[in-house]
Amino acid sequence: GMRLNSSGILYRFVHYGVRQDDHLLDFDQIVRLAREHKPKLIVAGASAYPREIPHERFAEIANEVGAKLLVDMAHYAGLVAAGVHNSPVPYADFVTSTTHKTLRGPRGGIAMCRAEHAKDLDRAVFPGTQGGPLMHVVAGKAIAFAEALKPEFKDYAEQVIANARVLAQSLASGGVKLVSGGTDNHLMLVDVTPLGLGGKLAEEALDRCGITCNKNMIPYDERKPVDPSGIRLGTPALTTRGMGADEMEQVAAWILQVLKAPEDAQVIESTRREVADLAEQYPVPAAKLDQVVTG
Repeated sequence: GMRLNSSGILYRFVHYGVRQDDHLLDFDQIVRLAREHKPKLIVAGASAYPREIPHERFAEIANEVGAKLLVDMAHYAGLVAAGVHNSPVPYADFVTSTTHKTLRGPRGGIAMCRAEHAKDLDRAVFPGTQGGPLMHVVAGKAIAFAEALKPEFKDYAEQVIANARVLAQSLASGGVKLVSGGTDNHLMLVDVTPLGLGGKLAEEALDRCGITCNKNMIPYDERKPVDPSGIRLGTPALTTRGMGADEMEQVAAWILQVLKAPEDAQVIESTRREVADLAEQYPVPAAKLDQVVTG
């Protein structure tokens, strides 16, 4: 529904938000807006919300006002697949997701719906918006879905959340603010302004050390999107590499060290070397492409 996106150009969206005191979804506002505007569709899902989304509550509101419910679970689909996050499927009319992120598949997407909407959804996809499926990507999705059915995938998802909580707690102990006070999923939104800097400088300083994050607006942010108050961090990639609680504490220490001296070249360089040493200990899992597999 962003004004820069085709969805925001073609349709009229009314946006809801979070409460100012605890940064949790403001369901009083959501109910009020739904009753006032009588939408045909309510959209749930988020890209920077660190708490579990109550899909059932959204369904209750949609049913009350006669709206369909679409849930985009792109960021937490892997957690849903593993059973460590509530699923929107029993409650939503439509569910969309990317297949990368926490699902760890190829870059792409999936769209699901109730049976009565299947023909309309199929037409909307083809010929409505796209054609020419990339079969190698379809194959990659199949592999990702098969991986998500394995017990090891649930272990991964549980560790993702455990790691996120350790990372969040360690950062909070070091003097930064966490949106909503913590996390229930794989990500956290960190307000870096208590340290006297904005998200842009924080992102750039951490990137120079080999720590990837992105600058991000926080609720009720008074700064501009080009240099917001926060950064967004997540643990899926580190967890995939085999890191655990001890490593999360170390990563948090590095982040705090850099954020407190973002323009100190000596701090940046020493941290970069330490980050590289840890990354070498936990290489990215990959197929050994130099080996020939025979039947």
